[in-house]
Amino acid sequence: MSRTLVEPDLDDPDATTLELDELWSFVLKKTRKRWVWLALCRATRQVVAYAIGNRGEATCRRLWEHVPETYRGGCCYSDFWEAYRNVIPTEQHMAVGKDSGETAHVERWNTTLRQRLGRFVRKSLSFSKSEEMHEVCLRLFLHSYNLALLSHG
Repeated sequence: MSRTLVEPDLDDPDATTLELDELWSFVLKKTRKRWVWLALCRATRQVVAYAIGNRGEATCRRLWEHVPETYRGGCCYSDFWEAYRNVIPTEQHMAVGKDSGETAHVERWNTTLRQRLGRFVRKSLSFSKSEEMHEVCLRLFLHSYNLALLSHG
């Protein structure tokens, strides 16, 4: 995914600020929940990393491992989910409520994903039949979303 990312201005501390969130979807039936974990760059609005799995610490750790090195030193805003506290370094992590506005961009991105890809809507007749197609559709959307931001920047 990094080929479609804007390189952050390392002289600007806000350029590496990330907003983290997770949203659920399902594969085949609603009892097979899959959580999509996201890291969105506040400055560029691009998704810099994602991980798919359950809502546990291991998936959060995979998300953190996928965050590019250039963003790893920045401040990270998330909700109060415990996995974030256990994975993101304490000096970088800020747990905030939705009313703070600090995670507004990633929350809005989740809405955009749900609006544009029927398989990510919670109450839908559209759904992925396999884990592989679920991730492929997400990756295609991420690439086109990030590229669209590059062409408008």
